[in-house]
Amino acid sequence: MRTNLPLIAPSAAHAATELARTEWPQKGAENQRAIAAPEAPMGARKTFVCRTNLFCAFLWPQIFRGLRASSGIVIGCVTLLPIAAPAATPAARPNIVFVLTDDQGYGDLSAHGNPVLKTPNLDALRAQSVRFTDFHVSPTCAPTRSALYTGRHEFKNGVTHTILERERLTLGATTLAEVLKGAGYTTGIYGKWHLGDEAAYQPGKRGFDEVYIHGGGGIGQTYPGSCGDAPGNTYFDPALLHNGTFEKTKGYCTDLFFAQALRWIEGVKARGGPFFAYIPTNAPHGPYNARPEDAALYRGKTPDEQTANFFGMLHNIDENVGRLLARLEAWGLARDTLVVFMNDNGGTAGTKVFNAGMRAQKGTPWLGGTRASSFWRWPARLQPADVGALTAHIDFFPTLAELAGVTLTPAVRAQVEGRSLVPLLTRPDAPWAERTLFTHVGRWPKGTAPGLAKFKSCSVRETRWHLVSIDGGVEPAWQLFDLANDRGEQRDVAKEHPEVVRRLAASYDAWWDSVQPMLVNEKVLGPRLNPFAELYWKQFGGGPTPEQLRTMDPTRDPLAGSAGKAGKAGKKRN
Repeated sequence: MRTNLPLIAPSAAHAATELARTEWPQKGAENQRAIAAPEAPMGARKTFVCRTNLFCAFLWPQIFRGLRASSGIVIGCVTLLPIAAPAATPAARPNIVFVLTDDQGYGDLSAHGNPVLKTPNLDALRAQSVRFTDFHVSPTCAPTRSALYTGRHEFKNGVTHTILERERLTLGATTLAEVLKGAGYTTGIYGKWHLGDEAAYQPGKRGFDEVYIHGGGGIGQTYPGSCGDAPGNTYFDPALLHNGTFEKTKGYCTDLFFAQALRWIEGVKARGGPFFAYIPTNAPHGPYNARPEDAALYRGKTPDEQTANFFGMLHNIDENVGRLLARLEAWGLARDTLVVFMNDNGGTAGTKVFNAGMRAQKGTPWLGGTRASSFWRWPARLQPADVGALTAHIDFFPTLAELAGVTLTPAVRAQVEGRSLVPLLTRPDAPWAERTLFTHVGRWPKGTAPGLAKFKSCSVRETRWHLVSIDGGVEPAWQLFDLANDRGEQRDVAKEHPEVVRRLAASYDAWWDSVQPMLVNEKVLGPRLNPFAELYWKQFGGGPTPEQLRTMDPTRDPLAGSAGKAGKAGKKRN
């Protein structure tokens, strides 16, 4: 049963948020103060740390205008009136547009050195953004999405696969969309959800006001149980679920998602108030079906037809991003809108051409499987810069919550294990403590004990070190790479640094034990019919064929005998 948690703490202003410190944008000095907040009506006295950060600096003049001698927050000899979260005035909080592409790799941008692909609009966005150059996601799509929207590792959300009910985001988690909606944002999603297709798991029940999506992990997919799209769907003229009702469309999928998002933004703009538009494209995920005119741009320049279509799909995304940015500018929204761009896992078809010097690709724990683009453009507040700190998808939730002026409740703070990136957005060389990130591809065979795959395709990452086990199982097969001297992960230095191996391996053991109680989807048996297919037939008539019934049979494992193949990666680097 779902745990309904209060989303906004009733006690403190964002000027009294916790956990970190940064400098004033107007000054160079770091400043941290302990603040004793008065008792809330329902709670005990609490201590907060005031961060002189991006958002605090914006609101400080407004806070001081509200000083009263009778109020109860004391800073030295200054008394401040407590402010209930969300603390920001509407003008200080950004609109947010988040574009997440599917299976585009870090190397699939011309600005990152790709010698064939041209992405002028994404390059321009990158040039105008704060760029996190050592930013990491999960090796596959649903795991990344669950981490982005909860601020914690996907295994803690029950997400250990992309199908077989193991892609469902536990109903006990509070999502970022719920937090933003609770803070007064209007929220919309346009594209790929992939965190559960049953009614209770769909985005309309997880914090999104407007929903325009396909089902499953890709357009036209059908898998056993609940994960699947409307029957017969393709990238051209797909039937898309719009607020609970299918619409038969005309056009190419990516064009449709961006166009619908822009229509929605225009309507929300007219009503006023901040908005959060999430545009998770299904492209360039396979099957590689580009618009013919886009694929034609790359024929004869790539190794094969698949790669030409893959690059054509990215060309189309790039054009849509250009239209999005131009429309925000024309509407007068660009300055006060935070645009975030990411890809959801390592590269795929494009790695045949270029992989930015990294080893391996999607579906592996190597850097080539997890390193992602992460661009943050907010013209009113952020200056373009490179940030080299080790950062990750789990940091997305707390960062947007902070920028939106939200003070998270203790229960939601306990859920979030990522860090706010606000210090780095404000000052790229801000202090950033060492951290440890854990990666596991998951995807162990259906019905088997997770412990049998404990050391299969997993890794432990610190800034300098990367401990990787590809072919382990119950026992590890650790390899150690010194990323300060070997970003391509070509030389195993485990024997030269046994103390590092022992330390990181011990942290992995503790992490693995901590997630076991949270693997809630492992034994779930899905429904007889994909919910999207069932709804489609209810709306338009028809029903499943014997073959479709066989494909959707929840007792069937479509990957039997093939699990783990993606974990084996050679040393090819492009």
